Amino acid sequence: MRAVVLSGPGPVENLTVVDLPVPEPPPGWVRVKVGAFGLNRSELHTRLGLAEGVTFPRVPGIEAVGVVDSECDLPLGQRVAAMMGGMGRVFDGGYAEYTAVPRGILVPFESDLPWEVLGAVPETLQTAYGSLTTGLDLKAGQTLLVRGGTSALGFAAAALAADIGATVLATTRRPERLAVLREHGVAHPLVDDGDVAAQVRALFPAGVDAALELVGTPTLPDTLAATRVHGTVCFSGMLSNQWLVEDFYPIGYLPKGVRLTAYGGESDDLPAEVLQRFLDRVASGRTSLGPTAVYRLEDIRRAHDDMEHDRRVGKLVVVV
Repeated sequence: MRAVVLSGPGPVENLTVVDLPVPEPPPGWVRVKVGAFGLNRSELHTRLGLAEGVTFPRVPGIEAVGVVDSECDLPLGQRVAAMMGGMGRVFDGGYAEYTAVPRGILVPFESDLPWEVLGAVPETLQTAYGSLTTGLDLKAGQTLLVRGGTSALGFAAAALAADIGATVLATTRRPERLAVLREHGVAHPLVDDGDVAAQVRALFPAGVDAALELVGTPTLPDTLAATRVHGTVCFSGMLSNQWLVEDFYPIGYLPKGVRLTAYGGESDDLPAEVLQRFLDRVASGRTSLGPTAVYRLEDIRRAHDDMEHDRRVGKLVVVV
């Protein structure tokens, strides 16, 4: 089979498409014939040497969609999503024509959507769903600020929040991207000039009810300042590659009465019925994935370089 191997931390040249044996799943594991996989910042962190607990050489990829290709409790050919659980870090992941994963990280689904659409969904949906429910407990009628709105996770969160019945504000650093936010359900697109809190409070003087921080610690103080007393900020993303707050003093850092949570989940945090409902809504045109950029396996270096330098809007997907 063809697979992408990362020889070690470093530039995109450390990613190479090679021929490897098709994996034989041990007991309790399942082989998946991969149809597509999404790219994630987690894999960029791995390539840049920022991830812990990774051994090399390694086939990266914390998610993939495909079909069951070995005997298990699911029928052969069953469409499944595989994500997290050590994929691409402690064992070989989704950047390949076949991957072997623990049965417990598979989420079965039924859909006739093409692989390039399905590949954009699992990990992004899992994080968006968990952030809005577990992280923020978002309710209909509330206001939500998405800091980092033109990321794949930002588009997914906006779509889910609109489905819940919330009013969505979302940021982008590039004015030319405001229109695409508006086209994908964002009621109030905002240019991130570093003082988003002032823009938010011009619209909602008390601040937003909830905020989803996807950029990281550089923008977190301003996001907190945009949130009302007894509102909640959920830290779920690190587009800036910065996730540590140095010399954190809670009383001085947190605005009075604003709550700060965080979210990072696994495959079992995405119920199969939530994945199925989302795919059904995408298929019917009731929900938008946001923009996607599609690559082939041999384009993996270009795809990673595009992700690293923020050249694309939305999700990057590789069709195998």
